[in-house]
Amino acid sequence: MNSPEIKQFIREHSNLFWYIPGDKKEEISNELLLETILNYGTLDDFRELVKIFGIQQLSNIFFGATGRKKQNYYPEIYHYFSLIFNKYA
Repeated sequence: MNSPEIKQFIREHSNLFWYIPGDKKEEISNELLLETILNYGTLDDFRELVKIFGIQQLSNIFFGATGRKKQNYYPEIYHYFSLIFNKYA
C-alpha cells in the first residue's frame, strides 16, 4: 500500500500514467513509479522522488530490476541513472 505522500505524487503526475485506469493509479508499484518517472519525467520529478523515498531506496528499486523489468528502461536512461545511483547511493 502506498503512503499518502506517494499517492499525492502519483496524482500530480497522473498524465504520465495515462494507460492505467484512474481508480488503479494510486496502487501502482514503486518499481513502475520509478521506471515511469525516469523514462518520461523531468529531473525535478526525480528530485521529488528522492525526497519521498531517499536515494538509497530508489537505488535498491532501480538495481533490483532484472530481466524484462530492466529492459523497460531506455538504454541511455539506465546508463545515466546507474552512474547517479553508483555515485550517490
